[in-house]
Amino acid sequence: MKDNRSTDKPSFKDNGRFDPPKPHGDWKINHRRTAYENAWIEVGHYEVTNPTGSEGIYGVVHFKNIAVAIVALDEAQNVHLVGQFRFTLDSYEWEIPEGGCPADEAPLEAAKRELLEECGLEASEWKEILRMATSNSVTNEQSITYLATGLTQSEARPEDTENLTQHCIPLDDALSMIDRGDIKDALSIASLLKVSRDLLTNN
Repeated sequence: MKDNRSTDKPSFKDNGRFDPPKPHGDWKINHRRTAYENAWIEVGHYEVTNPTGSEGIYGVVHFKNIAVAIVALDEAQNVHLVGQFRFTLDSYEWEIPEGGCPADEAPLEAAKRELLEECGLEASEWKEILRMATSNSVTNEQSITYLATGLTQSEARPEDTENLTQHCIPLDDALSMIDRGDIKDALSIASLLKVSRDLLTNN
């Protein structure tokens, strides 16, 4: 597909000082620099004029991957959860299978890869059910959730950085985990609630 966006003006991620300031919605970007970068994220430091006309700064975490998540639902309405220690939170967390989709991979293919890696599962039916901006005040991260059904068990193939525990429980029990605060991951919560609502609507 041809990209019809103009290439005449600098993008949101271009570094440098802009004279005149670069419009960005009802904000203006006066200067931008990369404060930090690794293989997964880039942190942009912006000197801005905000919508009220005051000058200030804004930090944005730019994700290089799209987040993909999978609600793997079997015929008995059990869902598959993955437990792992999350470095950022310093705690053990239960989540639905999730991972990153790089720019050169289709999101659905990334979801299939993640489900096989983390749970050893393959699915005959896939349906996109949810798109989210995961934390839009500080990051541009986008996510896509798929519902995977028609499950077949294979062998899990976790990455060498992952130490995962698998848990297959009724969907209602997963919702109870949300209510108790045992599932705190925003993408998992939104995705499980979406599937629960859709099942109620369809029934």
